[in-house]
Amino acid sequence: MFGLRLPEIIFIAFVILLLFGGKKIPEMMKGLGKGVKSFKDGIGGIEDEADKEQKPVEGKKE
Repeated sequence: MFGLRLPEIIFIAFVILLLFGGKKIPEMMKGLGKGVKSFKDGIGGIEDEADKEQKPVEGKKE
């Protein structure tokens, strides 16, 4: 994983824990999860609209 071994990953995790604290990290992850879900919902809406535009309307003769 990017040339990082276990000791480096543990050190990085420890520094992040020191900077943000144990209470703030779960709050940040919760916000990140909500953001990802919102992004996926938005992408799904765009795909649905694109599918509607590509389907021909029934009953309409060209």
